[in-house]
Amino acid sequence: MDNNKSNLLRLVPVMLCFFAMGFVDLVGIASNYVKADLGLDDAVANVLPSMVFFWFLIFSVPTGMLMNRIGRKRTVLLSLVVTVVSLAVPLVADGFPAMLVSFSLLGIGNALMQTSLNPLISTVIRGGNLASTLTFGQFIKAIASFLAPYLAMWGATAAIPSFGYGWKALFVIYFAVGLLSAVLLFATPIDEERREGRASGFADCLRLLGRPVVALSFLGIVCHVGVDVGTNTTAPKLLIERLGMTLNEAAFATSLYFIFRTVGCLTGSFFLRVMSNRAFFAASVAMMAAGMAGMFLGHTSAVLYAAIALVGYGNSNVFSIVYSQALLSVPDKQNEVSGLMIMGLFGGTLFPLAMGFASDAMGQAGAVGVMAVGVAYLLAYIRNVKH
Repeated sequence: MDNNKSNLLRLVPVMLCFFAMGFVDLVGIASNYVKADLGLDDAVANVLPSMVFFWFLIFSVPTGMLMNRIGRKRTVLLSLVVTVVSLAVPLVADGFPAMLVSFSLLGIGNALMQTSLNPLISTVIRGGNLASTLTFGQFIKAIASFLAPYLAMWGATAAIPSFGYGWKALFVIYFAVGLLSAVLLFATPIDEERREGRASGFADCLRLLGRPVVALSFLGIVCHVGVDVGTNTTAPKLLIERLGMTLNEAAFATSLYFIFRTVGCLTGSFFLRVMSNRAFFAASVAMMAAGMAGMFLGHTSAVLYAAIALVGYGNSNVFSIVYSQALLSVPDKQNEVSGLMIMGLFGGTLFPLAMGFASDAMGQAGAVGVMAVGVAYLLAYIRNVKH
């Protein structure tokens, strides 16, 4: 009983870290407010979310090496420090350069956290509860994701401007939570086993791209994250362009996306127990395809909301299925495969950049067209999913 209580006490600050991991998803709504404040076009505004995910390409594998040297808990603490600093920057400086620095630091912190937090869970929780604990952590992360637009709207529309920061009240609140997460984790004793050997290097990872399943799965992760970040950023713009909403009204679209992603995370574990991986993956990607069609053609709130919800639910379990297919394909090189898959989050840089140019050229339909290419790839990937 005492051991269970001890595990629970250690788990609380770790779960709060999962909430902090969700801070990265504020980039969609924040970039829209920055665009409005500074009068930017889509191509320039989309540089902000792109900068967040660029750093996954650089830092994912080195983070594995760092964990071997300083441990998992210290690596997560480092990620929280970088994240907290990133949230402080917009509170003390204005303008596009300041936001670029903030979003870059947010991306670096999240790359460190994504790579180190899941292994830390396996240190705290051992045995058969690991999978369910990781799933619960993703649920906690999703709460931070869909709260972000509401906090920004509240800050922008409050009768008395919140904290005097307007929509940037979002950064104030998440700064406080991030600081609390760091303090609680620092004060929590976690025993880690000494690890021998070195973490995988870039060459070790890149050589695995010669295996077809690994290469195809890497591209699948790129497309999944591209659609995720792209919808997060583009959904409010669609409502503004086609329905004449204000930004504060349209910000709900981002929360709607993450609400359905959250529901998908909670229900996906059940469906994966009663359906084959391939059947569920096919159904998920079919939802995404239907959602893309609705976002491309829809001009009513009902159609656009339904389309955004379909993409949110459909995309909620794509990462876990593709990730697991890659790991199972090379069981003796799982560390290398894991690092490579995390590097695939770089898709969050590629897609928004292309979408920004496409939307400047032909409206938000152009941005949806870029995301549809990613969904088409995932449709083609279905045949690689084993039962």
